[in-house]
Amino acid sequence: MPKIVRFHQTGGAEVLKLEDLPLVEPGKGEVRIKVEAIGLNRAEIMFRKGQYLETPQLPARLGYEAAGIIDAVGPDIPDLRIGDRVSTIPSFSMGQYGVYGESAIVPAYAAAKYPDKLSAIEGAAIWMQYMTAFGALIQYGNIQQDDTVLITAASSSVGLAAIQIVKATGGVAIATTRGADKKAFLLEAGADHVIVTDEEDLVKRGMALTSGKGVRVVFDPVAGPLLEQLAAVTAPGGIIFEYGALAPHPTPFPLFPALSKGLTIRGYTLFEIVKNPEMLKRGKGYIYQGLESGSLKPIIDRTFPLAEIAEAHRYMVSNQQKGKIVVTV
Repeated sequence: MPKIVRFHQTGGAEVLKLEDLPLVEPGKGEVRIKVEAIGLNRAEIMFRKGQYLETPQLPARLGYEAAGIIDAVGPDIPDLRIGDRVSTIPSFSMGQYGVYGESAIVPAYAAAKYPDKLSAIEGAAIWMQYMTAFGALIQYGNIQQDDTVLITAASSSVGLAAIQIVKATGGVAIATTRGADKKAFLLEAGADHVIVTDEEDLVKRGMALTSGKGVRVVFDPVAGPLLEQLAAVTAPGGIIFEYGALAPHPTPFPLFPALSKGLTIRGYTLFEIVKNPEMLKRGKGYIYQGLESGSLKPIIDRTFPLAEIAEAHRYMVSNQQKGKIVVTV
């Protein structure tokens, strides 16, 4: 009986329980994975709290990203076999599937092989971060060489993925972080400039770094009152991608900057990409190429054993991490 993480009520990290549950067989269009590593994401924190895009049906599993070995294949799966080394693309309902545990059933379309040179820990840190950044910056943002991109909450795994994608394209990456303790790390990670927002005026510094022009693209998971500053530092005709809601406050719409500069302020999630077969194919190809060339390389902050899943969640909430948090199984 594999150990599976579930929660029977919404709330803090303490609601996560490690339970022995029967091994489940995959159905039509599904595969079963013997999990080796699990990548943590903010979405799972929100899901556990009952604050996500979908409501958990209790008792609920959770988790989008896992790497492991396929150990069972359901009917009508032509391209995956037992023994294949795969990781999961977040392209399914977390209310229906969840990967936290020693065993996970996922739709076959969500299981993707990853480069042999990557470890299972790195394999669990690919799809959420790179596909999210790819969709906004490449698919929709169409960033080009010399474009300036402002990346907020840049020490997150998605923020770091965005820095790597901007640099691979030949653009200029301006990263923001609240505290000075992460500045050196972000510069080492490839950011051209870092704005420490607890110490510097975001708008003044951003405009100075762009010689008064402003940035063409903003990639932001925070929202809230910060959006007004982001609109002020965005160039005329620029676009702001809002892909999260980390701010605990309402998000006022910056009407006058939007009007005067013709800004696009766009809500976005990676599900726009992974639910579209053509976009998903393009994204996978882009990410595979980057992983093989080395222009994209997952940055792992810290690992936890499965037995410490609650502590791993608490660590993510603390915002101390610089990169991906991974749980090993």
